[in-house]
Amino acid sequence: MPFTHFGLTDPLVRGILATGYTAPTDIQSQAIPAALAGSDIIGCAQTGTGKTAAFVLPILDRLSHERGGR
Repeated sequence: MPFTHFGLTDPLVRGILATGYTAPTDIQSQAIPAALAGSDIIGCAQTGTGKTAAFVLPILDRLSHERGGR
């Protein structure tokens, strides 16, 4: 599932794609939809697999909605 299918805000997806990332890692594919749905998540994966983004992208998405999508 590409980043565009998570339902993240357009500016956030454009930012992700502008950095050169085209497809989420396994941990991101599992964690992002759950976090966006409001579920608590715990993730365990090897260093360098994108755990930080898996946690931060849903937070940034939520913050952008709270600020009116700016």
